[in-house]
Order: sequence, then structure tokens, then C-alpha cells
Amino acid sequence: MTAQSQIYSGAFADPVFEAQSVFRSLMDCFARPGIIGRLSTVAAPPAPLGEASGAVALTLCDHDTPVWLSPALSKSSAPKWIAFHTGAGVTDTKDEPRFAFFEKGAAVPGFDQFALGTQEYPDRSTTLVVEVEALEGGQPLIGRGPGIKNGIVIAPKGLPDVFLDLWAANRAIFPRGIDLVLTAREAVLCLPRTTKLERE
Repeated sequence: MTAQSQIYSGAFADPVFEAQSVFRSLMDCFARPGIIGRLSTVAAPPAPLGEASGAVALTLCDHDTPVWLSPALSKSSAPKWIAFHTGAGVTDTKDEPRFAFFEKGAAVPGFDQFALGTQEYPDRSTTLVVEVEALEGGQPLIGRGPGIKNGIVIAPKGLPDVFLDLWAANRAIFPRGIDLVLTAREAVLCLPRTTKLERE
């Protein structure tokens, strides 16, 4: 498949129904942080954008939601794919996007480089969509907070070594801060800024 043809293919076959399905899964995962949501439908975006991350882009991005892409994604066909299927424009400035996407293995910069919202409008922040190696099998972490009854153990594999420090700094500025969607293959795990994480 040529790079040009990749731009026009790989989206949802039934855009309305499939986007609604992914949206419900994401909202459920944000309401119950730490659970792994299996998407019933995924996308086939150009590499290195992953299947679940592509589905998130198709569901949440539109012409009113500028996106930021990691350097590797920016150099791929992903910007044109996202623009063609969602209408979302790509920005090079980290404090502007509503969503930022990282492929598996990409270096994730400090969360404070992105839009963190304001005290009056904390929702005007960036949601980071980060593909990891797997959502299980990594360093166990205990999550606590709203939507988590007695604590939940998560173990994403492939998070940066400084992740807990980045997350603690993010929680310290609540209600401002970023929210996080971790993806792997056809699955997602959501961490709103209200979630506290510590080593098991």
C-alpha cells in the first residue's frame, strides 16, 4: 500500500456507530480508572500510529481539536490521515493541542509542557494518548481516587522510568493537569488527573 493510499484508508467502516462504541468505552474507562477496556472496533492507521490510538483519534478529534504528534508520528502519514478523517489540524506547539499522540517507545516529555488548563477552566487541557508495549506485565502500581472503590493494581509495560514523578507533579496542580489514555493493540486504560498512583 502506498503512503498516499494509507491516508484515505483505515478509518471506521461505520463511522457513527463505531465512534459511539469507542466513545462509550473511553467514558467507562475514565469513570473507572485503571480498568482495561477492550475496544470492539479499532482503526488501521498508518504506522507507527497504533490501532487503538487511531480509534481514539477518529472518535475524539475534529476541526475544533488541534492535535500534537510525536516527532516520529509527525514524519509519517499520520498527520494527513488524521486531518483527512477527522478534520483536526496538527500543531507544533505543545501548549495548544487538545490531544497529543505518542507511538510505542516514543519519549514522553514533561506533562507540564502541554496545556494544563486554568483554575477557572481546567478542562482546557491536553489529553495525552500514549501507546505502550502492553497494559499488563509491567511494574505494578496501585491506583486510588474517584471511581476506584478499594484501590486497583495496574501494570502497564513500557512507561518511562520517570512516569511516577511526572504523574505526582501532575496531581499536585489539581484541578489543572493533563489526563492520560494508555493504549496497546485494541485496548485502552484511562487515568484522569484525579487518580493517585504509587508503587505496590
